[in-house]
Amino acid sequence: MAELVDALEVPIEIADDPTPLDPARSRLAQSAAPLALAATTALAACSSGGGGSSPISVAPAPSPTPTPTPTPAPIGAAQASRFLQQATFGATKADIAQVQSLGFDGWITDQVARPRTAHWDWLVSNGYNVAANINNTTGFDNTVWRQIITEPGQLRQRVGMALSEIMVIGIDGINLQWRQFAAAAWLDVLLDNALGNFRTLMERITFNAAMASFLTFLNNRRANAATGSVPDENYSRELMQLFTIGLNRLNMDGTLQLSGGQPIETYTPADVSQLARVFTGLTLDSNDNTTPDRYRRSLIVNAGTHETGASTFLGATVPAGTEGVAAVRLALDAIFAHPNVPPFVSKQLIQRLVTSNPTPAYVGRVAAVFADNGSGTRGDLRAVVRAILLDSEARADTGTSSTTGGKLREPVIRFANWARAFGATSTGGLWPIGDTTSSTTRLAQSLGRSASVFNFFRPGYTPPNTAISNASLVGPEFQITNELSVVAYINYMQTVIQNGAGTGNDVRGNYAALIALAGDSAALVDEVNLLLAAGQIGAANVAAIRAAVDSIAATTTAGQTNRVYTAILLAMASPEYITQR
Repeated sequence: MAELVDALEVPIEIADDPTPLDPARSRLAQSAAPLALAATTALAACSSGGGGSSPISVAPAPSPTPTPTPTPAPIGAAQASRFLQQATFGATKADIAQVQSLGFDGWITDQVARPRTAHWDWLVSNGYNVAANINNTTGFDNTVWRQIITEPGQLRQRVGMALSEIMVIGIDGINLQWRQFAAAAWLDVLLDNALGNFRTLMERITFNAAMASFLTFLNNRRANAATGSVPDENYSRELMQLFTIGLNRLNMDGTLQLSGGQPIETYTPADVSQLARVFTGLTLDSNDNTTPDRYRRSLIVNAGTHETGASTFLGATVPAGTEGVAAVRLALDAIFAHPNVPPFVSKQLIQRLVTSNPTPAYVGRVAAVFADNGSGTRGDLRAVVRAILLDSEARADTGTSSTTGGKLREPVIRFANWARAFGATSTGGLWPIGDTTSSTTRLAQSLGRSASVFNFFRPGYTPPNTAISNASLVGPEFQITNELSVVAYINYMQTVIQNGAGTGNDVRGNYAALIALAGDSAALVDEVNLLLAAGQIGAANVAAIRAAVDSIAATTTAGQTNRVYTAILLAMASPEYITQR
């Protein structure tokens, strides 16, 4: 925590600004940086609650009067915005109105049917499949940003990002040509199955070329006794450790099972090596590299390099002589049936959407839906996501004031919040925002660009020597949060808010509605607060932001515009915004 406190003294560099501003503008970033740095101390876990009652005996009434079903309370704008912060890449005025009209459950139902343009199809339609791009990643960031900002099926987009942080690849770690297309095919698999069945997702990811390259099981060969070579074990290990069951046995509520006070391992080195035998022989279905098309198609099995002997792992056996694809499916079935899968996957999805530290009761309720959606189906992600977002711990209004609820908002999501809230558009239609992984000049995160299979941050990460660690809690996103990344975020967003983002500042917000409010600092700040923070920025910081806004004269067009810039930047730097509750 000391490092974060010391960071309050770090001066912020103001980006070169071609537009003359009011004198108050020069104080803007200096006001924003401490707010953002202070926000890094404000995160924790979801509070628990509950209660019970003793059974009582009541004499039956002769003619009981049916209790009328209570009419659901109307959904307020702040409640709708808060829901959208969890379920989408950010609220818009239209989205808020739709949630109020349809209700939370109705909105989810509507989202499931929303179409999207596949990343692969967008890259093709915009001409990225030309020979000049065979050895680069051109176009990948464009299609990623376009989808998360503009696609109407926002629930699928947000769940897709959550899954991309569990079944991780990084585009720069793919050892293939046409990397933008290979990574697009990986992301399309996640999005296509984000509201489908987890078992199907497991199989599609296993037969995906980008995943096979990233985790080095593409062209994996069976053991050779003469040379002493053995199958590559990367995928068999990470499939269990990171994608499905984790390192230790769990109860259905996500708590550890113990033996003699110690955690029980879910698998052994022998399980890893035996499972690796199953993933041999997987290869591309073609040698044609003149187009990227083979990276979209499922891998096939080369019988000549596939292990034909029996493989035994996690108490299951794939019989000797089983055909390659069938062997993979039997192995995935065995893993999918493991009792750890429901709590392990459910907890991580809760962490990505709602809170870093869900209570065991919350995890247990969601895991029960994962195990059985009520119709006997296991792994129904649509039901799981619905259970996560409609759970009392996600929807209770008390969560907005709890000091033990919520999560640090991911940098990519913060940027998308700005773009969606203020109607950002791409002048050329190509969304050239680019790679935002730099922790010194940008966001320290960019979807699909993790350096390792462990993602930008680990789900169990705890910032050392902080109140979070002292309380035995976790704060995953703090792993990419430090003095440099916080200052970089403020400097970057200041430039983006005022001048736009991407090549030639192509991506720009539309502030017409806010400029109409610029003369009334209370109305202006309230609107920004609602759209970005679901009205959760507290009175003290609202007053501070209003004071900064009021220090800029509203008598000119430039002054009104600068008042809008100030309100947005300081809101995005506030602890109540950076901590999503």
